[in-house]
This record gives sequence, C-alpha cells and structure tokens, in this order.
Amino acid sequence: MQKDFDEWNKNKKITDRTNKFVNFYEREVWWYIAGLNVGVEIDGKHEFFIRPCIVLRKFNKEMLLAIPTTTQNKNNKYYYSVSGTDNKTYNSCLSQIRTISSKRLFRKIDTIKTTDYQQLLNKVADMVKGQL
Repeated sequence: MQKDFDEWNKNKKITDRTNKFVNFYEREVWWYIAGLNVGVEIDGKHEFFIRPCIVLRKFNKEMLLAIPTTTQNKNNKYYYSVSGTDNKTYNSCLSQIRTISSKRLFRKIDTIKTTDYQQLLNKVADMVKGQL
C-alpha cells in the first residue's frame, strides 16, 4: 500500500500553525494527530491521521512523552495492556514511545487507572534497561 505523504503534509502544516494549547495530564488517553510515518513507525488513521496515545510524562504545556496504543492485542514483550477508568483496555505499543507536541492532541478519551499507570512506567523502564 502506498502512503499519501502529500495529503499528510497538508494536515501537518495546519496542525503546526495552530495556536491552541490543551490542558493535559499524565495518565490520560488522547486521540492525537500521529500522521503518516516512515517504515514500521506507527501511523495515524482516518482523514485526520489520528490514533490514541497515553500521556506518559508531561514536560510542560507544549511537550509530552506519549505511548501510542492499538486495538490489536499483540502478545509480546513490546505491548502492554492497561485499563481506563471506563474499564476499556488500551494496548500500549512500548516500542513506539515518542515525544510529541501538545499541538497534536486532538480530544481526550479516558484516564488510565493509577495502578496500571505505575505498572506501565515500570514496563517502560524495564524496556529501556533491556530487561523485558
């Protein structure tokens, strides 16, 4: 399948020009404008190139560390399932962790349970240390 980078580039320019800043916090799940990416990097879907992510760390009002999620329940060490307060399951893609601009945040979906968030932080730390 050929990716339409030209269409994504139009949306990326609009996203970059926005002056909106949303209030966001760690543990929250947001739709974010992921875009079209290269190779195996995770892409957004639909006309706005969006997908859900978990806010792992808030650096300031403009930048955060996010973990994209997927609906696919892949059973391997680079995926970890957490539950939201609405009991919905979010499959986090640990290998796709990334720093993003808060301009990419589209709409809040949910908040991860505190215990699941702590376990997710531990999984990320283990992955970075090569201990998964």
